[in-house]
Amino acid sequence: MSQVILENVYKSFSSHKGEGVTSQTQSPLTSGEKTDAAQERAGSVNVLRRINLTIADGEFMVLVGPSGCGKSTLLRLIAGLEVMTGGNIWIGDRLINDLPPKERDIAMVFQNYALYPHMTVYDNIAFGLRRRQSGNRENQHSPLSRDAINRVSTHSPLPTWAENLFVGATRKLPKGLRYISDKERAVDEQVRSVAQLLQIETLLNRLPKQLSGGQRQRVALGRAIARDPQVFLMDEPLSNLDAKLRAQTRAQIVKLQRQLGTTTIYVTHDQTEAMTMGDRIAIMSEGKIQQVASPLELYNRPANLFVAEFIGSPPMNFIPVEFHAPQLITHSQFRFTLPEVWGRALQKYDRKTLILGIRPEHLNLSMPATKNLPVQVDLVENLGNDSFLAVKIAEPGSQGATTNYLQVRIPPDRFVQVGEQLWLSLTTEKIHFFDSETELAIFPL
Repeated sequence: MSQVILENVYKSFSSHKGEGVTSQTQSPLTSGEKTDAAQERAGSVNVLRRINLTIADGEFMVLVGPSGCGKSTLLRLIAGLEVMTGGNIWIGDRLINDLPPKERDIAMVFQNYALYPHMTVYDNIAFGLRRRQSGNRENQHSPLSRDAINRVSTHSPLPTWAENLFVGATRKLPKGLRYISDKERAVDEQVRSVAQLLQIETLLNRLPKQLSGGQRQRVALGRAIARDPQVFLMDEPLSNLDAKLRAQTRAQIVKLQRQLGTTTIYVTHDQTEAMTMGDRIAIMSEGKIQQVASPLELYNRPANLFVAEFIGSPPMNFIPVEFHAPQLITHSQFRFTLPEVWGRALQKYDRKTLILGIRPEHLNLSMPATKNLPVQVDLVENLGNDSFLAVKIAEPGSQGATTNYLQVRIPPDRFVQVGEQLWLSLTTEKIHFFDSETELAIFPL
């Protein structure tokens, strides 16, 4: 099993002298309680708080959120590149809190690729395989598993140190003059297999400086894949690519992950990447996980105002309204009756302010009516397949003073000018409501 379990993980930095808070391995409950108290006394800065997450074996989990939310820090904690303040991390049945990175059986792909500039593509991919020791976990599908290495060692006429010496000394010589050990043949087989998988067979003799951004990214992926780890960790690996190449590489990573079946944790700030790649997505903000769900569940049933605004492009619109039992919604510019399913869910909010959420695609151009919303067009963005409008709602008698801006998606063949007055109808079946104080979502019963 290669599931990853995060139990009550904390990460804090001291606000004094830039010192980090030391790590201790504790039970999740004890760790959480002591960490909170210690942080308050020390005046430390919380980077991650109460992170509880289980990534299933073979799952593609995406961590997404704005810059500074703690997603990359969480990935580095799993990799062992940062020290935890509290909590536990499990990979499979092993508690890895105190294990160094090389013993965690993970492979990480970085944003800047981190290729060795003096090594060829072949040697970059082979580097981790050549350094792998016989103490690694068994994997019958890996040419460098413990059993394979033991067999090579048993039948080799030379000791390991001598083989490594001869292999290294003759590596730059013409092919017929090189000393090739059984272990090096296994490395060669793995490298060429991975190169074929990533379609970079023709690039094996090039240096990184001779590659394009997309090719370098595939080499970085190949180096991770070749090690056959329990878990892949990917920290915004596509952020340096242009839009077209990013879309192509995105699809390739998903295809590879499904083919290999390796548990993958992928960090990005791009919600489009998250929606198109992840089996599940963990939305993060201010060091906390806001919601973990499938892409469609996040889109259709956001847990709170932050998730609703973060997921979707353009983001969801929000309008403060007042609810009147049993089903009436009022605003200074419109009023309408809700479907019956909302009656029970909103009972306790009678005559209280709610936040109504509606996505741009669920606002429609319509005719003047009490239930429709009058707006003025402030900006038009024609994208060819879609047109997006930025419209403003004005207070009665304010002669254009803006109280709220909305995004509207309209068909591309509908011509609209800046300054034009429009009426918008709301698709009532697609409305969301949020508590104005807690910002938590309210779902129909």
